[in-house]
Amino acid sequence: MKSLLLFTTISKFVVLGVTLTCFASCTSNQNKELNTQIDSALESKQINFMLDSFNRAAAKADFNTYFNFYTNDAIFTGTDATERWDKKSFMEWAKPIFDKGRAWNFTALERHIYFDATGNLAWFDELLNTQMKICRGSGVLVKQGGHWKVQQYILSTTVPNELLDTVIKIKTPVEDSLIQKLLKE
Repeated sequence: MKSLLLFTTISKFVVLGVTLTCFASCTSNQNKELNTQIDSALESKQINFMLDSFNRAAAKADFNTYFNFYTNDAIFTGTDATERWDKKSFMEWAKPIFDKGRAWNFTALERHIYFDATGNLAWFDELLNTQMKICRGSGVLVKQGGHWKVQQYILSTTVPNELLDTVIKIKTPVEDSLIQKLLKE
């Protein structure tokens, strides 16, 4: 009886030891994997270069280069409340503008980049110097084939707080009718 009790006790310790060893090993490997997958400084540098190149392509009206920065399922949301396009629709809308030889010219004034734990998904927000003065760009980036691509881009105009009441008065007649239309849908 004593040997059975001793065997059971030893067995429990062995099982506990093996379990803890496996858990520690798995946790350690998982942490190593996450830590080695992302070098945020390097990835940020690549994203900054990509976004600057993206903006330069538009300024040069390089249609193919500009749209190659988007994923196939990308969404672009513009400054007007009616501007929400999938990539194909955005390309159709933008083609006549690019065909004129000059699209839009945005230069980053400030940019913030963030990553998920895998290092394959990033998001950003930026202030841009544009022909509309300061705008805000924000978006979601995914890493595909070792290259960062825009999956979602949102362009917003900024309104200084001291001018907001004036801007609201100006846009109210246009947007009130749009609000009513959207509420009916």
